Amino acid sequence: MTSRNLHAAYQYCQNMARMHYENFPVASLILPHQLRKHVAAIYVFARMADDLADEGQQSAMNRLQALQDMDNAVKKCLANPASDEPVYLALADTIQRFNLPVELFSDLISAFSQDITKKRYATFNDLLDYCRRSANPVGRLMLHLYKQADADSCHLSDNICTALQLINFFQDLHQDYHEMGRIYIPLQDMTACGVTEQHFQQAISDHSMQRLMQIQYQRAAGLLQRGARLGKQLHGRSGLETRLIIAGGERILHKLEKQENPFSRPRLNLNDKLWMLKTALLP
Repeated sequence: MTSRNLHAAYQYCQNMARMHYENFPVASLILPHQLRKHVAAIYVFARMADDLADEGQQSAMNRLQALQDMDNAVKKCLANPASDEPVYLALADTIQRFNLPVELFSDLISAFSQDITKKRYATFNDLLDYCRRSANPVGRLMLHLYKQADADSCHLSDNICTALQLINFFQDLHQDYHEMGRIYIPLQDMTACGVTEQHFQQAISDHSMQRLMQIQYQRAAGLLQRGARLGKQLHGRSGLETRLIIAGGERILHKLEKQENPFSRPRLNLNDKLWMLKTALLP
């Protein structure tokens, strides 16, 4: 492996990261320059796995096998860092440089595989277990890049990442149901509020549906609040980036709570982004 090949691999990952729209910044200019390429390598791996679970015409069995192949490829690229695949070449370098726990990548694969086979969640605890594997590993990987992956920081990060994952579900109620056949709202809560699948099928925004979603919003807000201290514990640009991400989650929650139709996806406008920046700069 030459330094030129490695540079090209990281450049490929950064270009791929820029192609995807996200409400929450990925490898943004706020991050320390030396970390951006490593964040991009992690992000592109997760994006590839997520796309395998959600897109394409392959059968469920073939997609599950493809995800397992990705999990195996991570271990293989560590044994042989001179991979022909740019994503794995960059990822192997990032894992070795920062001593990243490989099991966190396996957790991501486990969650995306579950997306193929599991479409409903009986309880909120079931949903939390999914978030533990689908979202929390990304936050923990970031803490390793920041060299601050102590137990307390990881706990705070888990709260933030779980909240952001839930908020993402809340924004995509209509899309998840009609395109993927999934409902990421606990069935137990739906029953308690008198909400059925017909609400999702027909985008019914009655009092029962609004009450159900207000419960979900409050849970996510509580998780964000319990993790907010991390934004002050991290120093410099890493702390600013974390506070900005938290502010983004809070702003989207605010918009969700105020809109009458929970099936409508809120968008952040310039005023929202200015509010986020002010909040992040003045914690």
